[in-house]
Amino acid sequence: MAKTLQRRDIMDVRDTNTIAALNDLCRTAMGIAGRLIQTPGIGALPLSDQSAIREKVELFDAFTPDNDPHQERDFGSLDHAGQTIFWKIDYYDPTLTGGSEDPSDPRQTVRVLTIMLAAEY
Repeated sequence: MAKTLQRRDIMDVRDTNTIAALNDLCRTAMGIAGRLIQTPGIGALPLSDQSAIREKVELFDAFTPDNDPHQERDFGSLDHAGQTIFWKIDYYDPTLTGGSEDPSDPRQTVRVLTIMLAAEY
C-alpha cells in the first residue's frame, strides 16, 4: 500500500522548493538577492577569471543526488582553468549573527554565497 503524504510532508516539499528557488535567485542575482563572498584564493585570481567563475556559478545546473541530497541547490563544484571551485550558500538571520530559523522565509533569512578554491575548504 502506497504511503499517503501527510501535511508535514507536503510542507517540507513546499519549503524545500521555496529554498531551492531562493538559492537559485541568490546565485543568479549575486549581491542583490544575497551577499557574495569570494575567498582570498578567488580574489587573487585575475579579474577575468573571477568574472568567468561567477558566471559559471550563476549558470550552474549540474545538481545530482550526490551533490544536492536535500534538493536545496545550496552547493556546487565546478572546474575553471584546471582548478576545482566550490560555491555554497549559507542561511543567516537578518543580523548575520546566527543561523536563520526558516530559510524558506526571505524576511527571516540573509543568504550568503561563498565562492572558493576547493583547496580553501
